[in-house]
Amino acid sequence: MKTGNRKNVKTGGETLVRTRGNGYNKQKTTEQQTGGIGVEDQFNTMKHNPIVGTGNDARDILMFVYQALQVKGYDPVDQLVGYIITGDPTYITSYNSARSLIGRVERDTLLEELVRSYLETHA
Repeated sequence: MKTGNRKNVKTGGETLVRTRGNGYNKQKTTEQQTGGIGVEDQFNTMKHNPIVGTGNDARDILMFVYQALQVKGYDPVDQLVGYIITGDPTYITSYNSARSLIGRVERDTLLEELVRSYLETHA
């Protein structure tokens, strides 16, 4: 792996980074799989939280997207309603791949899940 004027050599849990002078400096790398969507690499360029599964894909994705919208400061209810009514994916943030996840589920399936969940709680 080459980065600019530095050459990196990976060994076990460390990366040897060649400096401009002579020799290498050791840097610890943390590479761990976060599950679900992505992997965190040594430069922390991609970081995703796993979707905690309940066996109901529509519910899991709705909850994941809901949390992503909250984190980014949006009103999740307004954004989800806008998406379900229009089908416009820009209502959903791309943070944590929420937009691509919600696109995997048909809008009528999302609406069915919302109605089912509401009736289970209030009936």
